[in-house]
Amino acid sequence: MYKLIRRYLRRVDGGYLALCAVCSALSILVLVSIGYTQLGSNSKASVQLLSTLFGLLLAVVFSTVDYRALARAWPLHGTVAWGIVLPTLFLHNFRAGFVTIGYDAGGTSNYSWYRVGGMTFQPAELAKISFILTFALHISRVRDHINRPKTLLLLLAHLLAPAAVIHLQGDDGTALVFLGVGLVMLYAGGLSHWLVGGGLAAGVGGAAALLALRPGILKGYQFKRILAVLTPDDPALADIVYQQNKGAMAIGTGGLTGQGLFDGEPIFVPNAWNDFVFAYTANVLGFLGAAAVLVLLAALCLRTLNTARGAPDALGSHICVGVFAALFLQTVINLGMNLQVLPVIGVTLPFFSAGGSSALMMYLCVGIVLSVRAHSRTDRNPAEEFLA
Repeated sequence: MYKLIRRYLRRVDGGYLALCAVCSALSILVLVSIGYTQLGSNSKASVQLLSTLFGLLLAVVFSTVDYRALARAWPLHGTVAWGIVLPTLFLHNFRAGFVTIGYDAGGTSNYSWYRVGGMTFQPAELAKISFILTFALHISRVRDHINRPKTLLLLLAHLLAPAAVIHLQGDDGTALVFLGVGLVMLYAGGLSHWLVGGGLAAGVGGAAALLALRPGILKGYQFKRILAVLTPDDPALADIVYQQNKGAMAIGTGGLTGQGLFDGEPIFVPNAWNDFVFAYTANVLGFLGAAAVLVLLAALCLRTLNTARGAPDALGSHICVGVFAALFLQTVINLGMNLQVLPVIGVTLPFFSAGGSSALMMYLCVGIVLSVRAHSRTDRNPAEEFLA
């Protein structure tokens, strides 16, 4: 058995899988601390542990599947993923037995969740994986003429349609991640620098003009969150900026080694287990703990890009770029929220924030990246190599 495991890890980049496992282990440790100091329960850590173990199993399984077959199976996973997402557009807090469709998990008119018994999951996370696979397949098929108007229009429709659906759910943070992932994949696929620059300028200018002409397009709390970043000292925004102020205080008072996981008195941060897990980690583990989180995530990003560079074909490369973009953008946005340079938009820190659906999504992505890595070394299926 030991030889089989070692052979498997050698075929699929065991170091990459180990980095993910270390991230999850550190996350569970921090969540146990949050349960001890704030929640009086280890339910968050327990869910994270179970999700991690199941995620690791899924990563192993998916690493043995040809990523090209996964991409070509887009009618199947696309139908499943979006078939679960679409009902949340029309059904809000709708109970069907022990299942609640369109559950508003945070009380912010974000009906993007399902509640099953006492558990919740976000179908947009599964849709994100399906999108990366289908968009990578689309780009790989048209990359030789990607800058032609008709080709680009079809690609933009492929990108904007799912982002619009997620926006209509009420989850604008995830919708922005979809847009960012798609744009990074387009750029890596050969989109003209001029088109990229012009598109970004037009997008920023158009968004600013739209907000100026129709400020009501944003929900009240969303507009206040933006103002809270621009004018954090405004007394009228005290309730909105409270969480970010506590997060900044937690980061600033962590010192070199922190307040201690279980024997200190950490700064209270609302929702420390979710969006602000980095602030809590910096407080209890100090600069060294925060630096460890950043180093681990940076190593995962670089290793994903390295797999993209060594992919055997354009499809594998584009898939890895999509996974990199999701990992990198979510990390940057979440850190920006914690450091008060970006508004709070509900984007989790990959591998570290509590959440079963988020953890499972990341490990599914890991399994697909491992599949690309394995096929870049051999044309044989990794399962065959494992049993050889």
